[in-house]
Amino acid sequence: MSNEDERPEHRLRRELPEEVSASASSEAPIPEERAVSTVTGRQRLVQGLWPPRVSRAQLIVAVLLFGLGFGLAVQVASNSNSDSALRGARQEDLVRILDELDDRTQRLEDEKQGLQKQRDELENSSDQAEEARKQTAEKEKQLGILAGTVAAQGPGITMTIDDTKGTVEADMLLDAVQELRAAGAEAIQVNGVRVVANTYLTDSGKTVSVDGNKINAPYRFKVIGKPQDLEPALNIPGGVVQTLEKEQATVTVGRSSKIVVDALRAAKQPDYARSSSR
Repeated sequence: MSNEDERPEHRLRRELPEEVSASASSEAPIPEERAVSTVTGRQRLVQGLWPPRVSRAQLIVAVLLFGLGFGLAVQVASNSNSDSALRGARQEDLVRILDELDDRTQRLEDEKQGLQKQRDELENSSDQAEEARKQTAEKEKQLGILAGTVAAQGPGITMTIDDTKGTVEADMLLDAVQELRAAGAEAIQVNGVRVVANTYLTDSGKTVSVDGNKINAPYRFKVIGKPQDLEPALNIPGGVVQTLEKEQATVTVGRSSKIVVDALRAAKQPDYARSSSR
């Protein structure tokens, strides 16, 4: 090797291509980075959302929210069905329903005043023992009527259900009994069977049994109570009469100033319940 080649300027010239090539090699990845940067924001969003990454807690919350929404939907549908009959009712029907509610309120108020009167008589009577005996005897008669152990008579209504198709079932007659009780019925008799607090109705083939006693159509109800309350209670929109008529049964309701309920029930001694009074 000559001395000129060993000079610094010649050595720098000889090394320069190597540095350039090194710097070029360091810049080689740039096209790849540019290729990566060509991915759009929408593609990155899709890649982040799919496939979904759902945790167990998120899944439980989603199930709970679904159940809550389903329950609210069912509740709204139920309320809509229960109110549909009143929405389609005529004005006179709505007025009759309101009058019936007012009459029920008045009956409760009268009962309250009667109990207060009995209390005042007991407190002010000179012979409290005799007065207590009178009230006890009167209360016994009232309870006997409710229990079906004594006959009863008074104003009320009769209802006859003629079921020629055999479509009337026990639950329909039970609805009628419950509606009459809610309207203030004090004594009920169906085809010679007294209806009391523990009465049950069951289907028996194409007929109905009341407390195990098989009865056949037509079903005749004798009901003692205020006729002005009992009859409208059966004829409200979507009530007992309309339900039975949808089953192709013929319903006849009539008021009477004297209804006799003479079917009796034997008094039954409770097996476990005892009076708590001393």
